[in-house]
Amino acid sequence: MKIAVFPPNSLILADMVERRGHEPLVIQKEIRKKVTDPDIDSPPFNITEEEPIKGLKYAAIEVPSGVRGRMAIFGPIIDEAEAAIIMEDAPYGFGCIGCARTNELSMYFLRKRGIPVLEIHYPKTREETIEVVNRINTFLDELDKPDDEVNQSEEAEQTDESNQGKPKDQVEE
Repeated sequence: MKIAVFPPNSLILADMVERRGHEPLVIQKEIRKKVTDPDIDSPPFNITEEEPIKGLKYAAIEVPSGVRGRMAIFGPIIDEAEAAIIMEDAPYGFGCIGCARTNELSMYFLRKRGIPVLEIHYPKTREETIEVVNRINTFLDELDKPDDEVNQSEEAEQTDESNQGKPKDQVEE
């Protein structure tokens, strides 16, 4: 499946997605599509005057052109995504934190799409890190399962939860 990763340039999340056999949708791939001229020296010149116009699909005309320009690049990622992983509260070094409004708009569109979305907070301890990695791996593995298998595993989890604390001879099979 094609998995949108947020922050959209997180190499860590992209690597985890790829290791599970999915295709990470990241900003680096979108920028690579746009950089076709070896004479381009600096990233600001990679965006043409057409990008803010394309961004109108995702943001109103009153929105600053920088947000619309970024949405012209983030938009195809959002449109193509079959699922998403959103890491919230990440530090600046983890991924793109450059434009808060673009980030909010991107996350809004990902949530609105109705695709499976895993939202996690950036871990601060070793235990939280282990939990986050396990949640991401479980989420990605569940995406591979057909719907009937997912429903069966959810029913099994609900049965296990409802049977907690009961003596073994009273547990429903």
